[in-house]
Amino acid sequence: MRLLDLLGRRWALRIVWELREHPRRFRELQDAIKASPTTVNARLAELRAARLIQLDPASGYRLTVEGRELLRLFLPLHVWSEKWAKKLPT
Repeated sequence: MRLLDLLGRRWALRIVWELREHPRRFRELQDAIKASPTTVNARLAELRAARLIQLDPASGYRLTVEGRELLRLFLPLHVWSEKWAKKLPT
């Protein structure tokens, strides 16, 4: 499945998550995820090609309509994972 292949790449889903509330510039994303510029650039290019994010020259990278829809689908998984993590031994 192409989507899972894309999202399974290191930092791809994290970039989508970081764009959930507002657009971010390249440097903000790099600082947020602590990845190399080369990796961030590669993931941004892949996510743009998949039309999940777009570059707005005025504000930075943002989710597209499809990217926001994908995020909405992942939110229940996030809620579940938060509950699950609390049950794990520390």
